[in-house]
Amino acid sequence: MSTVIVEDHFESGEPTPLRRRPAQRRSARRVERMLDACAELLDESGYEALTTTRIAERAGVAIGSVYQFFPDKRAIAQALARRNVELLAARVGRRFIHEDYRSWWDAVDAIIDEYVDMHRSVPGFRFLHFDEVVQLLGLQTVADSSTVIAGRMRALLLEEFGVADSEEVERGLMVVAEAGDAVLKLAFRHDPQGAPEIVAEAKRLIRGYLAGLLTPAREPEPAQPEG
Repeated sequence: MSTVIVEDHFESGEPTPLRRRPAQRRSARRVERMLDACAELLDESGYEALTTTRIAERAGVAIGSVYQFFPDKRAIAQALARRNVELLAARVGRRFIHEDYRSWWDAVDAIIDEYVDMHRSVPGFRFLHFDEVVQLLGLQTVADSSTVIAGRMRALLLEEFGVADSEEVERGLMVVAEAGDAVLKLAFRHDPQGAPEIVAEAKRLIRGYLAGLLTPAREPEPAQPEG
């Protein structure tokens, strides 16, 4: 599984749920194994059944190693939620670099596809992404995935498709990200792999809303006469 290395996040200067930062790459890798174990256990039995002892056993580390870096299971789950948000942003960013989109709605569809794929393939994502558990964990200082998605859509629309920026656009993208998130969660309640017909409805909802919101920042260049 692709992961975002924890020590890279430390350099941002943002507060982390870690008790202390791993000083060596070996320690950082051990922390990553703990997060991977936490994700697997969340998928298997949920947050209530999660314990630091089970995380240590699954990660193949001593329980003392867990407490070296995390005070409790809540802090481990917080760190996993942060990693998932960073992974979503990284995956969307790579997709924008390597793929060309002929229209803004194709680009928005690509963001949704990346989100859906993370639900399907990234352990722990569906439990720690924009859900009641996130509120329980107290992640107010962490950008949630709807904020990440809204930010990526705004940057793409401004830079690639010449959309006029405004407070209305910024607010509208936050609204559409929240609404799309709710519909996509519905898709995964109906089908563990995400009901395709409801995913399609999410895309239709987002396209329809944005079509009435977005205006080009510049007039298209006139066609050059032939010959």
